[in-house]
Amino acid sequence: MKLKNKLIGGLIASASVFLFAVNTGQSAKAATVNDNYALSSNQGSSLRTSNNVVIAHATGDYAPAVNVAIFEKRTWYSNGAYVQYIVGDGGKIYRVGAEGYQAWGAGSWANANAPVQIELAQTYDNAEFHKDYVTYVNLLRSSAIKYGIPTDVDSSAWRGIKSHLWITNHVWGDHVDPYGYLASHGITKVQFAHDVKYGFSSSGNNVNPTPTPTPKPAKPTNKKAVHVTYALHQKGKKWLSAVKDFGSGSNGFAGVPNSVHDMLYIKVNHGSIKYRVHTKEDGWLPWIKKANKNDTVNGVAGIKGHTIDGVQIYYTTSSGETYQQAYYRSQTTQRTNYLGTCADNGSVSGYDSWAGMLGEPLDRLQIHINDSSKY
Repeated sequence: MKLKNKLIGGLIASASVFLFAVNTGQSAKAATVNDNYALSSNQGSSLRTSNNVVIAHATGDYAPAVNVAIFEKRTWYSNGAYVQYIVGDGGKIYRVGAEGYQAWGAGSWANANAPVQIELAQTYDNAEFHKDYVTYVNLLRSSAIKYGIPTDVDSSAWRGIKSHLWITNHVWGDHVDPYGYLASHGITKVQFAHDVKYGFSSSGNNVNPTPTPTPKPAKPTNKKAVHVTYALHQKGKKWLSAVKDFGSGSNGFAGVPNSVHDMLYIKVNHGSIKYRVHTKEDGWLPWIKKANKNDTVNGVAGIKGHTIDGVQIYYTTSSGETYQQAYYRSQTTQRTNYLGTCADNGSVSGYDSWAGMLGEPLDRLQIHINDSSKY
């Protein structure tokens, strides 16, 4: 990567945790993103990206990924260079910048169009490389899918997964990563494009496309209509009207725009749900499984007078029924438009694990229960 083009704007970054399924060549497991070196809320660019490309980098130096993360955290402004994720150290992921906000990784156009840029740390160890590579490939692929970006690598189209070399050849710059490093471990451009296109199976092997068989008659599903009812308490005032699922206009969300809220209750008509909130004063509070606005100890999430800036929800489907999840999203008093959609508590690949932005009061919340997102 080395030094990139700097874009100075307002400063913000997300400290949220993101889980997604990756494979190590041994077995599939959830890869937890390490947020220890993430830029804080007064660091990094505040400029939103257009979601057109995901950029694949290699660091250019043989050093542990954690060292790269530490360096980018420390010198993001003085060196004018940082990305969202660094992969390495045997398949680990370190976050630096915030997804959906411009990083300083590959010049003005690339930074403005890439919600995610990923560095691959370099190692001489082939076994360590294989773990890094599988995680790197799956993170590139899942990031593209999350933002509706094609998973084609370095195609002629202006949308897709792009290497830093592609940016150099078509836009600006003089960097040629990550191909030199990949080649040192026997990975060609063709192989890399194939791997990213199809991802890796739980065994760490490539997932190849297979012919679509003649569909068999579908078995009847047992999907129940699940409705979720929820309400926020406006700080210093009163409980707001409850919302059922989500719609449009003022009836489409719980909360009051540009206002602060301190308590939340959620209930469902079928199955079960648990939820918790993060407040600026207390951090994450305990899970709540009931919904009773008159019981401020066990029936609501939050503490009266304390500002909610994060929400996490998990829905449990009743036995024998079609599996469904809680899909939810929020806005804050400091941003326009909804933040990324969340699915349960981070168990679903491609979705955020909780709603909100630490340090920013949550002013709107939408929830629905289904087998896919309706946002």
